[in-house]
Amino acid sequence: MPHSSPRLILGCPLWAEPAWRGALYTHDADADQRLYEYSRVFAAVEGNTTFYALPSIDGARRWASLLPADFHFCAKLPREVSHGDRLDPEHPDLQRFFQCMAPLEQRLGPVWLQLPARFGPQQLAQLGLFLDALPSDYRYAVEVRHLDFFRKDDNERRLNRLLHERGIERVMFDSRGLFASSARDPATLDAQRRKPRLPVHAVALEQYPTVRFIAGLDNEQSLRWAEPWLGKCAQWLGEGRSPMLFVHTPDNRLAPELARLFHARLQQLVPDLPPMPAWPGEQQQQESPQQGGLF
Repeated sequence: MPHSSPRLILGCPLWAEPAWRGALYTHDADADQRLYEYSRVFAAVEGNTTFYALPSIDGARRWASLLPADFHFCAKLPREVSHGDRLDPEHPDLQRFFQCMAPLEQRLGPVWLQLPARFGPQQLAQLGLFLDALPSDYRYAVEVRHLDFFRKDDNERRLNRLLHERGIERVMFDSRGLFASSARDPATLDAQRRKPRLPVHAVALEQYPTVRFIAGLDNEQSLRWAEPWLGKCAQWLGEGRSPMLFVHTPDNRLAPELARLFHARLQQLVPDLPPMPAWPGEQQQQESPQQGGLF
């Protein structure tokens, strides 16, 4: 698949968040309109829903009609595939995944394989065989959670080499900002209970180094934890890569604003970085100032 010009690719963990109405979305945006308006601001989204259930082919076709041609729908492979006893390239849910998502065409990907914490170095040969059997039409990224892949030793080098030889990114997962938060609200406590806490290694194997940045509810504090990624994104852009950064906050109400703050800070390091597009909901408020915001 040919590489486009380097650019920052920002995204959130979802697009259908009602709390974003009146800011990112217009007030009366329905589900389809939210996806349309989201994709005019952000260049990618985490397709977490496909981990649990697949859309219909008609649903994926409708998404495709709403998304720009250069959008990145980073769908996760179904958990029946990634979290089973073994990685099976003949798994019927894997076949169904690609059938259901085919209407997205070039908008699909990188497709994510999120492996469970029990998947360790002894299964690397199985991973290689599985990746080799995937359709070559799409790009892929792999997220690992076994601690033996984070020791900067031969096991980690073997993993990185296996992915690099196949042109596959390794997803970087950074939850330091979340676990540094002293907030005791239910959303933060729930996120701290559910999210993994792993060492952070900045690894750019291919054209699209991919970071999942998991923050707390204080965006200014979160920006301090994001500081290293500002430097990394500037470096990767300078190398001709297109870094992908997905911004999470505990209930994701603040994720778009944190992404916008990150973008503004990165512009200070990369002055020719294109501006973030205006938010449809904020534009609507400027045009109709009598309407109250919901954000």
